[in-house]
Amino acid sequence: MADKTSADNAIMKKESNGTITFASEVIATIAGLAAIDIPGVAGMSGGFVDGFVELLGRKNLTKGITVEVGKEEVAVDIAIVVEYGKSIPEIAENIQQSVIKTIETMTGLKVVEVNISVQGIKLKDQQLLEVKETKAAKAKADKARVK
Repeated sequence: MADKTSADNAIMKKESNGTITFASEVIATIAGLAAIDIPGVAGMSGGFVDGFVELLGRKNLTKGITVEVGKEEVAVDIAIVVEYGKSIPEIAENIQQSVIKTIETMTGLKVVEVNISVQGIKLKDQQLLEVKETKAAKAKADKARVK
């Protein structure tokens, strides 16, 4: 039987030989690892920062993931950024299957739902564009210092 304990926000699973306790962050990390490995996922979304979606790679896998637990059940909400040109419904279905399989295999808890929220799309040339903008800004700053 899994219960959410208020003291340390953990999930307890009663076994025949005792109990196993999972911190909510452990469940979120498992879900993040399962989701980030799906082709087409550019990264996890940490939310909106100054009108732009904050893109998180493998740095902090629990950002953008919310875990809700009940008795022996877990529900997961995942916010992602996808690569441009990829099938979003296919990516979402692959994430759902991977997260369910991974959490259930690793913890023995039943996953009742995995909700996917697409927060943004990463363009293929986005990194290149950002590098060019940074170089242009640096060149402009250098010119300003020389004057």
